[in-house]
Amino acid sequence: MAELILALLAAGMLVAAFGYASVGHGGASAYLAAMALAGVAPPQMRPIALALNILVSAIATYKFERAGFFRWRLFWPFAAVSVPLAFLGGAITLPGQAYRMLVGIVLIYAAWQLWRSGRAGEEMREVREPPLALAMAIGAALGLLAGLTGVGGGIFLSPLLLMLGWAGTKQTSAVSAPFILVNSIAGLAAGFTMKSASLPAYVWILAAAVLVGGSLGAEYGSRRFANPLVRRILAVVLALAGSKMFLV
Repeated sequence: MAELILALLAAGMLVAAFGYASVGHGGASAYLAAMALAGVAPPQMRPIALALNILVSAIATYKFERAGFFRWRLFWPFAAVSVPLAFLGGAITLPGQAYRMLVGIVLIYAAWQLWRSGRAGEEMREVREPPLALAMAIGAALGLLAGLTGVGGGIFLSPLLLMLGWAGTKQTSAVSAPFILVNSIAGLAAGFTMKSASLPAYVWILAAAVLVGGSLGAEYGSRRFANPLVRRILAVVLALAGSKMFLV
């Protein structure tokens, strides 16, 4: 990869990691978007996104747990089934065109959710416990999708928790971060187990960038609401990248 493109890719991922970590996300959808715009080959996109996701979601998990927002009773029903399904999804290698189409759909959906969340901050309804069977079914579906695409599933879990009244804003971030973490670990582990995943040498440059952005974002987001403008800028980038996936 050309040095200028790599530098721009790292800078973009740093900003994305800040914005995503501030709401308890790992940022995989933004990393996929950036790599799509930079012309990274599809076989490399999923393992890179998952590896960076692990770094940022681990930081966000620590920050939101330390701030006192994590709820084990809300987390485990989603995670218990999502992890083996994420491993299964990570073991499946989709044909290039099918992968691009699926990732394009995920990016456009993520863009829509981020744009909507630009005005978020208030609780949408009274918080109540999710039904166990439904939570586990949702976790299974999101885990499989996470493994197949290289996202952690938080971009799907977060709006569900808020819209269904299962968690408040901070609790949603505190549960989404570890959910993304365990699914990303499972998906990447499956890729290495099946020998279908490999990381390029330049991944360490990207890792350093997202560690800086993720640390700052998680610290900011665990103590105050993320800047809506950051979310909407990210939404535009994701929408452009998602559209590009359908054109290549």
